[in-house]
Amino acid sequence: MKNITVYSGPLCAFCDAAKRLLGRNNLEYKEIDISTDPNLMDEMIKKAGGKRTIPQIFFEEHHVGGYQELRELEKNGTLLTSLK
Repeated sequence: MKNITVYSGPLCAFCDAAKRLLGRNNLEYKEIDISTDPNLMDEMIKKAGGKRTIPQIFFEEHHVGGYQELRELEKNGTLLTSLK
């Protein structure tokens, strides 16, 4: 199973929704709160191809996108197969 990383921040409803989605699918993830260090935001932007919004979600080094893209994977039934 691939490692999941979620770049998030405080008071972010989409971040919370993404974490709930992962939780209800029994998927463990590493959360990186970009508010704790300005370098983390720069790291996220670089890895996400310039995207500045949160959450930004990665399966290993593959950039999935934000909550909407993660939700789409769940809806079309490819979330778990994307992690193999």
